Amino acid sequence: MDTQYERVLIPTDGSPEAAAALAHAVELASRYDATLHAIAVVDVSHFKGIDADTSVIVDGFEADARKAVSRAVDAGETVGVPVETTIVRGHVAETILDFVDDHDIDVVVVGTRGHHGLERFLLGSVAERLVRHASVPVLTVRSDE
Repeated sequence: MDTQYERVLIPTDGSPEAAAALAHAVELASRYDATLHAIAVVDVSHFKGIDADTSVIVDGFEADARKAVSRAVDAGETVGVPVETTIVRGHVAETILDFVDDHDIDVVVVGTRGHHGLERFLLGSVAERLVRHASVPVLTVRSDE
C-alpha cells in the first residue's frame, strides 16, 4: 500500500504537547510534500448561562489561538511546508472532526495532553475522541513534559 498524504491537520492549543505534535506534523507534511492545516478551537461552551461579560476572557483565548497557529506557520516556513490556519469557536473534538471531513484531511497529528487537566480527566481527552471517531488515521504524539 502506497500511502500519500496531501493534507495534514495539526490541532493546536499552544501547549507543550501540541508543540511536540507540531514537530511531527511538519516532518510528515515535509516528507509527503503536503499542506499543513493548523487549527485552534476556542471553546466558549463553558460560558453558556453565565450572566456576565466574558468577552475579555474570550478575546484572551482567541489571542492564544492566534499565537498557537502562528507557531505552526513559523515551523512550516522553516522547512518550506505551506501552512493554512483556522481559528474557530466550538466544542474542540467535534469541531476538529467536522474540519477533517469538510477539508478532506488525510491524517491528524495530535498531542496526547492539552491545557485542561481535570476537565480532560472527567470528560475524556480530545486526542481520545479523535482516535475513536476520526474518519482518517490519527497519529498521537506524547510530549516529554
